[in-house]
Amino acid sequence: MVKFWKFVRSFRQLELHRLILMLMVFSLVSMCLLAYYVTNSPKIKEALPLPISDCNNQHRVSQPPRRHTPILDSSRTDPMVLIFAESIYSQLIQEIVTILESSRFKYRTEIAPGKGDVPTLTEKGRGRFALIVYENILKYVNLDAWNRELLDKYCVEYGVGIIGFFKANENSLLSAQLKGFPLYLHSNLGLKDYHINPNAPLLYVTRANQVEQGPLPGDDWTIFQSNHSTYEPVLLASTKSAEYIPHLSTHKALHATVIQDLGLHDGIQRVFFGNTLNFWLHKLIFVDAIAYLTGKRLCLSLDRYLLVDIDDIFVGKEGTRMKVLDVKALLLSQNKLRTLVPNFTFNLGFSGKFYHTGASEEDAGDDMLLKHRNEFWWFPHMWSHMQPHLFHNETVLADQMKLNNQFALDHGIPTNMGYAVAPHHSGVYPVHTQLYKAWKSIWGIKVTSTEEYPHLKPARYRRGFIHNSIRVLPRQTCGLFTHTIFYNEYPGGSKELDKSIQGGELFLTVLLNPISIFMTHLSNYGNDRLGLYTFESLVKFVQCWTNLKLQTLPPVELAAKYFELFP
Repeated sequence: MVKFWKFVRSFRQLELHRLILMLMVFSLVSMCLLAYYVTNSPKIKEALPLPISDCNNQHRVSQPPRRHTPILDSSRTDPMVLIFAESIYSQLIQEIVTILESSRFKYRTEIAPGKGDVPTLTEKGRGRFALIVYENILKYVNLDAWNRELLDKYCVEYGVGIIGFFKANENSLLSAQLKGFPLYLHSNLGLKDYHINPNAPLLYVTRANQVEQGPLPGDDWTIFQSNHSTYEPVLLASTKSAEYIPHLSTHKALHATVIQDLGLHDGIQRVFFGNTLNFWLHKLIFVDAIAYLTGKRLCLSLDRYLLVDIDDIFVGKEGTRMKVLDVKALLLSQNKLRTLVPNFTFNLGFSGKFYHTGASEEDAGDDMLLKHRNEFWWFPHMWSHMQPHLFHNETVLADQMKLNNQFALDHGIPTNMGYAVAPHHSGVYPVHTQLYKAWKSIWGIKVTSTEEYPHLKPARYRRGFIHNSIRVLPRQTCGLFTHTIFYNEYPGGSKELDKSIQGGELFLTVLLNPISIFMTHLSNYGNDRLGLYTFESLVKFVQCWTNLKLQTLPPVELAAKYFELFP
């Protein structure tokens, strides 16, 4: 009997083990089936993001005609900016320095003196500085009498202007008169609906037909109020709520947050900001203020040259490549951009080995690109997308280029642009001599570009150079990489991309660089077509808010222009 029950118990345990094993197998099979259907089922197609299509100028502020003011003559000064900082590590100082360095303007930073001496302002009868910038305008107005008189006398005699910032904090008086000026400050305000005064004399790059609608970030804004004719508003906003402001009328009125002193009070022209440069529009006005107060000695021209490279043509894993409709959208976008940017043409970098290696719809997209090959510019991007610095034998490297060259000949791809880009910018800098020799012997290359010289970051330090008679231009990123292919999956959220376009990093790249070569990739023009969205939106935003003249040149002409500007 005991043996019988032992047998029954062991049988039950065996059945239990089998049941557990079957459940595990069933779970694994279910997971595999689920993974298969998730990866192979078509992705639910969301509506493609729509680029900026028009300027919002229906709220333009009506103002009297622009006032005539004398242009400052700072010709007896060196073209250098003197910055008085409270801390060289503050965010405001870093933003000021970034703008100056990006524009290649010389500057010197000093800790703002309280009662100490200001630095020597003249040398051998010539002014050392063409512009003075104060991180905190209170440091200027509270200078001791001797240094204030010395500084003001220098500004009058040498035609030097002053830019000052006032950032309110919890200890700031809500209303106060700026010491020594017929000007009142009202601080710690929340503001909304930013307007540009179209009659402000300093406007140059800035186009005054737009309104930045909605609340401005923070509740630490300062507005300026004066009845003296020397002051002209530059930026104006209304308060968020019906809060009472002494000496001012209803909250619905527009109040000056950036104001220009025309010099009618004491002979010195100034620009005062009621906040820092955190808000993008302040950066634009700061650029204009520098130009105006230096008589355009520290100023870039309005011309901006753009070239949009599309790397990795025919490269990319299945499911991320361009299809026929994507190529049609690329052509349509190019034609649309040409109405805004003279000669705009997408520049396509191809790796022939990967032709027809996608899904059938993507292979049709490859064919569509070749069908319209003469609508675009083309450049070689290595046959197998290998990094050139891995080839130490010049002959082997040249053989790889010959394969790509033969592919171009077989498919009628025009290859007369004299331009090439190495995958990952490999071998361009640090210089891989074999690459330059092979480029010249196989393709007759005259121009290339890289992000790497002299360093990848910060981008504002990138420079061009010449090696083995090949001109190397600085290349810029635009926030689009091979993996950024869906709008709603953009790193940090789609708002980060829009922020970069609308006054952020991408906009500032165009604003502060006369020449910009942007790196994009094939995958950015399939999927959600973020490449088209980005550049259509960027061009429209630039034209809505600025007077910049956008245009495109072929790479060889672009290189000539670059080294003409920066010999």
